[in-house]
Amino acid sequence: QVQLAESGGGLVQAGGSLQLSCVASGTFFSVVAMAWYRQTPGKQRELVARITSGGSTNYADSVKGRFTIFRDNPKNTVYLQMNSLKPEDTAVYYCNAVRGSLGGPLDYWGQGTQVTVSS
Repeated sequence: QVQLAESGGGLVQAGGSLQLSCVASGTFFSVVAMAWYRQTPGKQRELVARITSGGSTNYADSVKGRFTIFRDNPKNTVYLQMNSLKPEDTAVYYCNAVRGSLGGPLDYWGQGTQVTVSS
């Protein structure tokens, strides 16, 4: 099992910045990637940014150049630095971890943190 705990959400004005944190605990070995997703009411959860165990990253087109995902391995923490925030970034942000297993990849999710960007 992997437990994920997000923090750092809140209310910010358009153009501002926030940094989300996700602390992972539990059976952390064989985690192959961690990511941030977001979801708004009535819409599917969408990938925002992902970082693999090797350090490769990828981003949704809508956040490229504004958001940065990075990790602190000794602290088992993944961060999402969000700059130049827009009202359309408003969503619940979820931390995700993918762990390999004999039966296939396993997904773990945090409880989510609300980000609200006012215009």
